[in-house]
Amino acid sequence: MYYGGISGCGVGKILGMNKSDVANWIKKSAKNDVEKCKTLCAPETLELDELYWFLERKPRTETRENIYIMTMVCREPRQIVGHVVSVDKSSRTIQQMVDAAPEARKYCTDGYSGYLDMIFPGKHIFNAHNKSDTFTVEGVNADLRHYIPTLARRSRCFPRKLENLQSILTVFVRAYNRFGAQKSRYLSRHPGAAVPFSLFDFL
Repeated sequence: MYYGGISGCGVGKILGMNKSDVANWIKKSAKNDVEKCKTLCAPETLELDELYWFLERKPRTETRENIYIMTMVCREPRQIVGHVVSVDKSSRTIQQMVDAAPEARKYCTDGYSGYLDMIFPGKHIFNAHNKSDTFTVEGVNADLRHYIPTLARRSRCFPRKLENLQSILTVFVRAYNRFGAQKSRYLSRHPGAAVPFSLFDFL
């Protein structure tokens, strides 16, 4: 229900729970999930991007954001192979995500200068002009904002703690990758056919 667009408070009302119980359930699910993000094969191309959000409230700074979500996505199959929630988007933080993920031949990023200070195992394609090299990760980040209520751009609800958002993402990424893997298998056997299942079947 939560990933269907219902807020934590809304889920709590439906299930007769308070909001903190819903958050604790999500965190418990994340802790119990010990599997790492898996791809069907060694990735040829990985795309990196970052999106911003807020903890507790929208701060009154110049850019307002006070938290960042960095994502690394495999272009084919479409899966999230790395993600991190942090109060900064430093090169060091993103480097840790890259080091923990499968190695690829190519790494595509937008024009954020922090990527220039990193060491990639493969070729780094730095595109400061357009999104032609990061279209997959941009789409995945749009999915995050669509399916996770607290990340919706017009939302007035913000996670209270960094670990809460990390747990929400961990549970979602697990389901997103299972859906992506199953979708890739199905389309390889039935080219052009409509997929008879959705992301919600894996949540």
